[in-house]
Amino acid sequence: MKKINFKKSIGIFVFISLFMSIGYSIARIVSAPESLAVPDESTHLRSDYVLMLLQCCLGLLVIGLPSLLERRWSFEIPNYMSILYFIFLYCAIYLGEVRNFYYVVPHWDTILHAFSGAMLGAFGFTLVRIFNDSEKVRVNLSPLFICMFAFCFALSVGALWEIYEFSGDALFGLNMQKFRLADGTELVGHAALGDTMKDIIIDAIGAFIVSVIGYFTLIGKLKYKEKHSEDKKN
Repeated sequence: MKKINFKKSIGIFVFISLFMSIGYSIARIVSAPESLAVPDESTHLRSDYVLMLLQCCLGLLVIGLPSLLERRWSFEIPNYMSILYFIFLYCAIYLGEVRNFYYVVPHWDTILHAFSGAMLGAFGFTLVRIFNDSEKVRVNLSPLFICMFAFCFALSVGALWEIYEFSGDALFGLNMQKFRLADGTELVGHAALGDTMKDIIIDAIGAFIVSVIGYFTLIGKLKYKEKHSEDKKN
């Protein structure tokens, strides 16, 4: 009996979901109103579907990123990391934007940022392990440095995401950084920074928790190796 490739199956499922959502968002852009005389959160505007289209297109572009990295640098990303990555794309783009989970499920955005911070922190540890196991590149880094690298890697990607949101808002008149209220009122000062800073802080917390767990895991492995070496000598 042929073994099911869960990673490939999940990737195809997410790809089809995003591809179909592109057609849906294009159709809705044509028919959706530009604005409403009376603000109504249950009614999506044309800009909402433009955001949906932009996010789905981005999702299709980055869904093959793990495979591209594996082919480009000839290393293997663990299946669980790829599966977590596909799940995140599905939750963030399809469930969040297309199925409106950002508004239907309380704190959905916060949950995703905590998840992505933790996932990217774990990927930072994975990158170091891959390079350490490579015959071409040999590194021997301390657990503290690896921990710091994983944390900074996750936070850097989180910052790049905020740059993407800022650019999308500026170029397409969107509201990804939530600097406008539902009625169109623009926030100013500290209030306008609230969503962006909350996202970065949640990213940092998720990455920090994974980094600390990874640090003590590495310390435990080093102690085990040292004890195992001493037992062999004796």
